[in-house]
Amino acid sequence: MSNNQRSFFFNVDWVMVFIYVALVTIGLFNIRAAVFDPNHPSFLDTHTRYGSQFMFSMFAIFVAIVILLLESRFLNALAPMFYVVTVLLLILVLVIGKNIGGNQAWIDVGGFFRLQPSEFAKYTTCLLLARYLSGTNIKVTEFKSFVTAGAIILFPMLLIKMQPDDGSTLVFLSLIFVLYREGLSPYFLIGLGVLITLFILALVIPNQWYLIIPIIALGLLLIYFFRRNRNLALGLLAGTILSIGFVFAIRPIYDRGLKAHQRERIDVVLGRTNDTKHVGYNQNQSKIAIGSGRMWGKGYLQGTQTKYSFVPEQSTDFIFCTIGEEWGFAGSIVVIGLYLFLLIRIVYIAERQRSPFSRIYAYGVASVIFFHFFINISMTIGFMPVIGIPLPLISYGGSSLISFTILIFTLIKLDSNRMGIV
Repeated sequence: MSNNQRSFFFNVDWVMVFIYVALVTIGLFNIRAAVFDPNHPSFLDTHTRYGSQFMFSMFAIFVAIVILLLESRFLNALAPMFYVVTVLLLILVLVIGKNIGGNQAWIDVGGFFRLQPSEFAKYTTCLLLARYLSGTNIKVTEFKSFVTAGAIILFPMLLIKMQPDDGSTLVFLSLIFVLYREGLSPYFLIGLGVLITLFILALVIPNQWYLIIPIIALGLLLIYFFRRNRNLALGLLAGTILSIGFVFAIRPIYDRGLKAHQRERIDVVLGRTNDTKHVGYNQNQSKIAIGSGRMWGKGYLQGTQTKYSFVPEQSTDFIFCTIGEEWGFAGSIVVIGLYLFLLIRIVYIAERQRSPFSRIYAYGVASVIFFHFFINISMTIGFMPVIGIPLPLISYGGSSLISFTILIFTLIKLDSNRMGIV
């Protein structure tokens, strides 16, 4: 055993470990509250979801210890193999996968565990992306490097979209922040933000010309202001023309490119429809549950919305409702604060790395966790459409818990050896 392996306890970032344990513990108690069965109260009873999650947690701790005992270079060297294995699993799930809730995303393993390959694909994509971008003479600003990095991200996305699992598919888009950190022009992020804004405005504003006229006016104003910078002026002209074309294309894309249930969920969030009994039922009950908790909550196992199962999927996608109802605003802020602390800590760890591989991987971890955290909580409070992604380390699910454990503890391991790996 190497010196690094013998001393890994000394080098481990225990702040990260503490946040991880805190979130997993919060998850266990809230899953128990969400589906509590007084006839089976024990965490050791695997007939219940909280019993199963407890066993998943024990296995996750075992996996975390194994990762900490591994040689760091092993993770870098085998990144392509890990990526290929998850791609093969994503293909396999399309053939023999179990369809649950309209998504063919799970593979039954021995009849006691359902493996969700898309959860592990996030990890292996971060790992391979870090390996590629940290290679010699690789610059994301160069077209070839950008296309290759994009292909690493897009390939598993396409396979997951075929399941179809829209939530997990969209998670991969968060990796654009990794490319940005490695030198991608900020105009890509600005352009993406403009497109999202135009998409929302074009759906909310009844007459497209009410949006197009301000675009033309703003475009001409900016072009005039930057007229001495010929390249920038031409770029603004091209952007104005593309924005106008995009606005005209939004309605046809929205009506023909999205499925009916997807349009309905977006319409509910944007206030275009007010359906609290059908497509908007989940979010409406979610907001009622969270709001009913007020400042301090109703108390553990005292949530009426939870107890009478008013909110569907309350132990998975809508677990934050249980926190809001039973812990109140104060408890919700504590949980949100833990996630923010986790993200800040990851970025801090990323910036202290000497290895480009470790730094890039760390930003991948931050991007994936941020997307899950932001979208899941926004979904439960009606700020985002329901797309079905878990709250990291808290929502019920073995694949989700174990994949996030691997994601986080790989970073902890790389950080513990940051003086050595290159």
